[in-house]
Amino acid sequence: MDILYTNLLDLNWQMLVMWAIGGILIYLAIAKEMEPTLLLPIGFGSIIVNLPNSGAITQIVDGVAEHGALSVLFDAGISNELFPLILFIGIGAMIDFGPLLTNPKLMIFGAAAQFGIFFTLCVASMFFDINDAASIAIIGAADGPTSIVVALKLGSKYLGAIMVAAYSYMALVPIIQPPIIKLLTTKKERMIRMPYEPKEVKKITKILFPIIITVITGLIAPASVSLIGFLMFGNLIRECGVLNSLSETAQKVLANLITIFLGITIASQMQAENFLCKETLLILGLGLVAFIFDTAGGVLFAKLLNLFLKKKINPMIGAAGISAFPMSGRIVHKMGLQEDPQNFLLMHSIGVNVSGQIASVIAGGLILNFFM
Repeated sequence: MDILYTNLLDLNWQMLVMWAIGGILIYLAIAKEMEPTLLLPIGFGSIIVNLPNSGAITQIVDGVAEHGALSVLFDAGISNELFPLILFIGIGAMIDFGPLLTNPKLMIFGAAAQFGIFFTLCVASMFFDINDAASIAIIGAADGPTSIVVALKLGSKYLGAIMVAAYSYMALVPIIQPPIIKLLTTKKERMIRMPYEPKEVKKITKILFPIIITVITGLIAPASVSLIGFLMFGNLIRECGVLNSLSETAQKVLANLITIFLGITIASQMQAENFLCKETLLILGLGLVAFIFDTAGGVLFAKLLNLFLKKKINPMIGAAGISAFPMSGRIVHKMGLQEDPQNFLLMHSIGVNVSGQIASVIAGGLILNFFM
């Protein structure tokens, strides 16, 4: 009974706030279906780590460390980058680079949509140390695993806030992107049709593509080899044609299992005393800035190209250059159908979307090369 009273006395308002934050994330996951595989574990985890003297995280009792399960998982799977990298194998196995290989010019939009990362780096450097600023800027990659790896390698003090911001904004892409796209485009531009002309992509091309991208990226940004290598290894499993069972496992069982562990383990860094501070609010704000400018960069680059092209590009596809695969590509396709029910942009937007996946990893590698 004394223990019960002691725990109740240790409860404070900061913990209650974190319970509320966890409840909001769970609500968004269930009611709004926003990335439920991530937001639900993060939300529930943020509640259990903010219970007084929670056994889910390591506690010091009478000078002796009592290890909590989430702290052990964090040390075993996130602090050494294992979970994010294994997840990349599953993501790579899900990606079909066919639309991109059909029209390789789409890769430039993936590069253009990383503008927000470097813009945010400049802004964040005014408030944080350069390594922390670089870690915060990579939130704009819209790629949770890349954000985690970069923040860990650069030794950021704000790992918890960065992880939560990265995954939360990925879930909020359907809310964040459409208003920005509409603000920067006219109805006439959004109605531009881009007929898809399917071309057969040879099997040898699909096999060589992940290998060549890994080699080129490794030469340009050596620090990104583990990121791009695991992503492209997953894709090679998919495309080689002799490992179908492994490909299915990577796409479903492996990816789902790691996502569960990753989500609930991220919450171990959401303890109230570390999370509820002005720096966290600033990081969330800067993460939003990165997402906005990434989207704007892709759209404006497409509009710039249209000044010189006879065959116009629907500028909305530029917004799909962020790494939130496949959500961003689907959003652009849906917006095209809203303006014109016969305007099918899915293959173009997905092609840009997968190029953004590659570009975000390269951007993360460049950030590491500059600041490690």
